[in-house]
Amino acid sequence: LKKMGRRKVGKVTGDGAYDTKECYREIARKNAIPCIPPRSNARYWRGDHPRNNAVKALKQGQLAQWKHDTGYHQRSLAETAMWRFKILTGDRFRYHSYNAQVGEGYVRVAVLNKLTRLGMPVSEMVR
Repeated sequence: LKKMGRRKVGKVTGDGAYDTKECYREIARKNAIPCIPPRSNARYWRGDHPRNNAVKALKQGQLAQWKHDTGYHQRSLAETAMWRFKILTGDRFRYHSYNAQVGEGYVRVAVLNKLTRLGMPVSEMVR
């Protein structure tokens, strides 16, 4: 395996538990776009904070549209994929060093991709 560096983060999606100033601060530090729905009792934050768009949608009863517009539904697809990944390959890495864990992760993903390609059904419309 070739040496892999740290990846840039483009977008961070999480459920309402991640609707905290600390999480938003870390997301901003990574120069990523936050996609976190506000809690039901959310209030606006000072300034032109990206979270305020989601709070506005919540208060106007448009949170479902906000989720659609921001691609929030991708989170559930990612969670399903991670569940499948953990069930098939285990939920812990065997190695302790970061580089070894990255390599182990790439091998596990390759195995999952191979299993997916082998097991995808071929459908035909029957009339």
